[in-house]
Amino acid sequence: MPVTPIAAVLLDIEGTTTPVSFVHDVLFPYARAALPAFLAARGDEPDAAAALTEVRRLAPGRDAQATLLHWMDQDAKVTPLKTLQGLIWRQGYAEGALHGLLYPDVAPNLRRWSTAGLRLAVFSSGSSEAQRLLFAHAPDGDLSGLFCGFFDTRVGNKREAESYGRLAIAIGLPPAEMLFLSDVEAELDAAATAGMRTCQLVRPDDRTEASDRHATAADFTAVGRIAELFTR
Repeated sequence: MPVTPIAAVLLDIEGTTTPVSFVHDVLFPYARAALPAFLAARGDEPDAAAALTEVRRLAPGRDAQATLLHWMDQDAKVTPLKTLQGLIWRQGYAEGALHGLLYPDVAPNLRRWSTAGLRLAVFSSGSSEAQRLLFAHAPDGDLSGLFCGFFDTRVGNKREAESYGRLAIAIGLPPAEMLFLSDVEAELDAAATAGMRTCQLVRPDDRTEASDRHATAADFTAVGRIAELFTR
């Protein structure tokens, strides 16, 4: 049977486009250290205030700042936490305190795939705001315009197949025409269950254990070779 061409590539970030160490050793500590001053100065602004309202709804009777710090310590995938982290990082990027970081193979391949007509999108537990900022401040220049969408946990859990079905509808393509790239086997399992094609990034720096259920690649150049991206 003929192979259905891939029309879109859906990307994870941590361990896929960006080293895990950057997220855990740079972005997370920056947000934790900046949280008290940010809430004091900007907690009444609409986006921050809405996120804080949701924090209080999820943890009634507890101090919102203490709750957020507790969630940070747990690396909890909680939407209002991710929203506030994104707002803090936006301020950090704007002030020049933060700069995006991508593996060196990412930017040239994203540009190549986009030029070839593939749609690009991101699905990460980090907020859509944080995703856009990372690519807008990449070492190779602003890459955010290459993407048709940035999706976060408001779509659903990354380990549930239904989330990927909703993503395919949002992007406007059948799941079979989409390739999902991630380093996490459970996320790839969910995407495959939804009908997407999958490839695991196994980057030595991140100590990813290779899956025996999905294609694997060491970098984005290898993804392009094994995934038949240009068979249209």
